[in-house]
Amino acid sequence: MTPESLLQHYDNAQLWATAPSDAESFDVAHAYQQSLAVRALRVARGEQPRGYKIGFTNRNIWPAYGVFAPIWGPVWDTTLIQCDGEGVVALAGTCQPRLEPEAVFGLRAVPAAGASLDTLFDAIDWVAPGFEIVQSHLAGWKFRAADTVADGALHARLLVGQRMAVRDIATDAASLERALASASVTLHQGNQQVDQGRGANVLDGPLHALAHFINELRACPGAADLKAGDVVTTGTWTDAWPVVSGQEWTARFSSPLASLKVRFI
Repeated sequence: MTPESLLQHYDNAQLWATAPSDAESFDVAHAYQQSLAVRALRVARGEQPRGYKIGFTNRNIWPAYGVFAPIWGPVWDTTLIQCDGEGVVALAGTCQPRLEPEAVFGLRAVPAAGASLDTLFDAIDWVAPGFEIVQSHLAGWKFRAADTVADGALHARLLVGQRMAVRDIATDAASLERALASASVTLHQGNQQVDQGRGANVLDGPLHALAHFINELRACPGAADLKAGDVVTTGTWTDAWPVVSGQEWTARFSSPLASLKVRFI
């Protein structure tokens, strides 16, 4: 598939007839170059990158999806939604949407090359609970890793809840990572609990997930680096759950993250 056809499928919420990875030469490295070409098309038509999402950081779900390493892709001004704790997300234009509760970081500075966790802590402004709405343009969510990269890293929407300054939570990287890795979440659809998870599920903790992503981003030829003000969502603490218009979902995080509720229309 060409970058133009990929973007057309995104815009039309249209399933792909075949998987890009069906082509013998289409691997993850090729998929990232396709993704960067789609990014250029979106920028050319006026969309603005607002950061990145990291996917498949939760090792517990790797066998279910057949993807065994993290992936990443851009978040856009057209897909980023912010709220104080309760938000509304329109599902129009998404394809087979699912919901994931996550921890989201906001950057106040560009992390230095080869940054240690302590140096990375210095570059972070805030952390917040988030719901990423993910999607797949392959029927039944059946794909290979390269397909997920070409599919915009499965990103559709990102709802960011109440922000907390990281320096109000912790004094250094180690204490921040302990707080987030030990935090838990229970995921509810309406009044029914459907899943639960912990921050440690994402590569042992969200800060480790962020550090891994930065190294991968900077190793990708042509990828745009992070910038001050970017958001980075670090991967789901639970499985990804199908959603439809009319539903309400709540992620009840333990301290230090606040709860987050979303209504889909």
